[in-house]
Amino acid sequence: MRIGICFDRIEEYNHIDGPADRFAEFEPESTIEAMQQAILRCGHDPILLGGPFELLKGKPEVDVIWNIAEGYGSRNREGWVPSLCEMYNIPFLGSDALTLSLSLDKVATKQLARSIGIPTSNWMVMPVDGSAAPELQLIGPFPLFAKPRYEGTAKGITERSILADEAAAKREVARLLGFYGQDVLIEQFLPGAEYTVAVTGTPLHAHPVMERGVDESTGIGYHVMDALGKAGRYRLGQNLSAEIEEQLQRWSVQLCTAMQVRDFARLDFKCDSDGNPFFLEINPLPTFAVDNTFAILAEIRGEPYEEFLAGVLKQAINRVTA
Repeated sequence: MRIGICFDRIEEYNHIDGPADRFAEFEPESTIEAMQQAILRCGHDPILLGGPFELLKGKPEVDVIWNIAEGYGSRNREGWVPSLCEMYNIPFLGSDALTLSLSLDKVATKQLARSIGIPTSNWMVMPVDGSAAPELQLIGPFPLFAKPRYEGTAKGITERSILADEAAAKREVARLLGFYGQDVLIEQFLPGAEYTVAVTGTPLHAHPVMERGVDESTGIGYHVMDALGKAGRYRLGQNLSAEIEEQLQRWSVQLCTAMQVRDFARLDFKCDSDGNPFFLEINPLPTFAVDNTFAILAEIRGEPYEEFLAGVLKQAINRVTA
């Protein structure tokens, strides 16, 4: 089969201005190369298509599309390619536009998680139009945490995201509103260990839970601080019991099922000071970067990354061709 890879090219977005991290979610060439190698290992032909604006030029001559294009500037941006695939009647791997748009809304996913019994920290929203001011005392005691409502890959997050008091909250919310032009999510800050769960397959199954390092001075996850170019000291709680791992895996599959996630996703959880885990967010359009979650799982299993990724790809292809 001819398998098209949809991915963002910065040149497709030359008409867009925005904050310095506006393209932080776009994949590097090494990721695209790993995807190509996985397709070749499955005996198919990889076809590089580019992003959603390229698809708008006409229906591509491919049998299946593997999409990692994020889009830009809309809470529905991750759904652009899946929507076009449906319009062109091209089978595609991964979740559809509704699931991807739902997952990009941190508030909606927290509400859904809580509705099915998965704990998540308390939160409030500062609307972009300033129509209401959050009553911070109802969230819980300081410190709190602020981030854009519809972003990923740590966009908008800095050390200032930790809100020590109301004055800090006012300053940071104003900054985020000005830079990102969208609602700001304000939630309880969880200083404990951070865990990631990868989910793949049909039916979905959860891989072994991985702990992320957190910055010693702030408690923010290493992946966030590293993206900010911070060279600090990081700690691991190393308190992942079999019971907590099973719980996180079960919650991950439950939430993915409720959201109708297909083929692959990554979910993040963080603990409070007592070690109790809470759901943070879900990404059904996860990175396949050669130094990230799926590549680390391959290393743990002792197999080449392209081989591991080919296994994920085979299951997804089997679903769309069944």
